[in-house]
Amino acid sequence: MCAKQEEWADLPIDQRAALNARQGVAYPLQQDVTVLNPETMQPVPADGETMGEIFFRGNIVMKGYLKNPEATQEAFKGGWFHTGDLAVMHPDGYVKIKDRSKDIIISGGENISSVEVEEVLYRHPAVALAAVVAVPDPKWGEVPCAVVELRDGASATPEEIIEFCRGHMARYKVPKQIVFGVLPKTSTGKIQKFQLRQQFRSAAAIAES
Repeated sequence: MCAKQEEWADLPIDQRAALNARQGVAYPLQQDVTVLNPETMQPVPADGETMGEIFFRGNIVMKGYLKNPEATQEAFKGGWFHTGDLAVMHPDGYVKIKDRSKDIIISGGENISSVEVEEVLYRHPAVALAAVVAVPDPKWGEVPCAVVELRDGASATPEEIIEFCRGHMARYKVPKQIVFGVLPKTSTGKIQKFQLRQQFRSAAAIAES
């Protein structure tokens, strides 16, 4: 959870929003929460930059998967529950979730957080909803592609949105393609990224055949 500090109330709103978007303070019944390198199970540097996976343990964690000891053993390997959430640890001990491990984009050896790119897209005044997924690329392996729903009455071109992103993030993180359309959602309004990934994989397979 995010335990808010009194001194945050005096900060500018953009700084408050950034601080309020962090988590990483254990609930009273949790033993511990940390960010570890999932390969070495060692803590990542608390520099706000190095990405790792969120792990936690305590008596509010599930006992395991029903009748699936193999999955339970995998989920609790090393004595921690593996969440699958990727995050950074800040010097003050707060954690900022960056992405789900299955949603991270690896482009030319660089990890790109789809959530980080989406946060920038949402700052564009014409964007109502956005989802960023990986699409195959012959040079980089995969690159980010953004599917965008525009606000009612708003207009924008793919080039305008790409240029906007270039002004707010490293160039290798900028979406290489902007697709306008209606995003697939669940009945509760959650965007279904897996459907977008399937669509782009299928389109790439057709193009290659």
